[in-house]
This record gives sequence, C-alpha cells and structure tokens, in this order.
Amino acid sequence: MGKMFTKIILCLLLDALCSALFISNNLNAETKGPPVTYLESITQDEEENKIYYPSAVFAEPVKNEIYVIDSKSRIIIYTSDLFPVFTLSKGAGINVPQGVTVDSEGNLYVGHPMTKDNPRPKISIYDACLKWKRDFFLGGFEGAGSFVPYRLALDKRGNIYVAGSYYPGILILNNQGQLLDIFSVEEEGKKVLLNYVFIDMAGRIYLVSEETSHIYVYDENRNFLFKFGEKGGSTGKLSRPQAVGVDNRNGRIYVVDYMRHTISAYDNNGKYLFEFGGLGWGEGWFQYPKDIAVDSMGRILVADTFNNRIEVFRVNE
Repeated sequence: MGKMFTKIILCLLLDALCSALFISNNLNAETKGPPVTYLESITQDEEENKIYYPSAVFAEPVKNEIYVIDSKSRIIIYTSDLFPVFTLSKGAGINVPQGVTVDSEGNLYVGHPMTKDNPRPKISIYDACLKWKRDFFLGGFEGAGSFVPYRLALDKRGNIYVAGSYYPGILILNNQGQLLDIFSVEEEGKKVLLNYVFIDMAGRIYLVSEETSHIYVYDENRNFLFKFGEKGGSTGKLSRPQAVGVDNRNGRIYVVDYMRHTISAYDNNGKYLFEFGGLGWGEGWFQYPKDIAVDSMGRILVADTFNNRIEVFRVNE
C-alpha cells in the first residue's frame, strides 16, 4: 500500500510539473517577449514620510527623474536610482495636483483643478529650479468650469495636451497657454469620454477611454493609426483602463487596469501579449493601480495606489 501511495504521489507531481512546463512554454510562445521581474518599491519621501495613495507617476527622460503625486497634495521627485530628493507641496503653490509633465528645458507643468483656493482649473509652470513661473488658466470651452486637468503631455512642437477626468476630448494648448483645439474621438456617432493622454518618444499619441475600454493611437499629426482593447473582466480584456506606458526599446505598450488590478502588455501594434499583477498586497501584486510609466532605463513603474507605493519592475530581455 505504501509503495502504491508513493507511486501515485510521484505521478501527480510529474503531471503537475509537465502542466507547468506546458503553460510556461505556451506563455512564452504567445507573448514573444520577455516577462517582467519585480525589483523594489518606492514608499517614502526624502524625509522618510510615507507616500499615501499615489495617483500618478511620471518618468522624465532628460534628467531621468521620477515624479510621484500622492493624496497629500505632494509632488515627490526621485533620482534615477529611486532616491527621494525633493518634495513640492502647498508651500510652493501645489494644491491638489492631478498630473505632471516636463519639457526639454526642465520646466515642470502641473495640472490643478478648481478648488476653494483655485477659482479656475489651471496649469502651473515651474522652472528647472522648481520656482513658479506662471499659470495658464483653462477656459473658453464647454464644461470649462468643472474641467479637471487630469493628465498632461507635450508634443514635439511644445504644445500641451490635457486630458480631463472623463471629458469628451483632449485640450490642445500652445506654449503660451492658448487653446488651439479640442481633440475628440467618436464611436457610433457619439463623442467618447477620455481619461488619459500619453505621447511617446516617436511622437505617437495614445488616448485612453475607460468608457469604451479602448486605447486610441494616432501619429504625431493626429492621423488615426489603430485602436485596441476589449471590455471585460477576464484575461486579455480591460475592465477599467486608467493609463498607458510605452516601452519603445522593447516595442511594448502597457495598460493599467484599475478594477482587475493588473497590467496588460501589448505589442507596438496593439496585439495582446500577456498580463502581470493581480489583487494582492505582496511584492508584484496590486490594489487598484492608477498610473504607469516606463523610464529611460526600461523599468516599469506602477502607481499601486491602495498599497501606498510605486512598484518597480524590470523587463527581462
């Protein structure tokens, strides 16, 4: 009886090992790309205070700095080795910041919503030494009073792209803050609500709609290229997409899914490859992630909002 029991256990173990190898091989064959490995987490500012509910992460490509926005109205700046060096907060005029971007001269752009202290939504600009320069107040379009400048991006011409919080279009401003256009997307004769904009190193423009679970991709002249994403709650689908990060080096597009607690990976043409993460509290898991960035070193940074951290991953080439 003992020998028979041992044989059964060995057979079960062998079967499990073969199944695992089969799944692993299928994953590698389907993704045709490297998996990711958890590296570490960012959890503190330069004074060792914890970050709280980080909602945005931005990787600046010139000085290789990382900017994090948390729920305490702070913009925390880290070096490329993830060392916290400086925090912008209310004393510098920061009030409920939503999104940031940085131009080639090191100027920092910060989106502010309308609050008790801010009579109108605005974009505040700080120089490379983080001193306030000027504000661009947003107005002159339908819904301006309640518009929330949620995410910012800059094109090669210096124009500012502003995504509202579920607004049917992307504002395009020149470098003097003048409204040039509202960039809208239509499906079935209806304007789509958009919640995120990103412009990659090649100039391609990515618009995210949680409403449709689609990511719309355009060239630098705003010519439509393709869209991808399918609404759903299972693997390969998007429930509530929040943000995109682009890895130009490996030809990958990463999409944050807030409700599925995952990062979905696609190739440069929008073909689904794989996902990582899932609901959890340990290393490599997420709890309602909100944003993503890929830095100049190819690392993936995820704003793991309800776990109060920025998780950092390496792509294994």
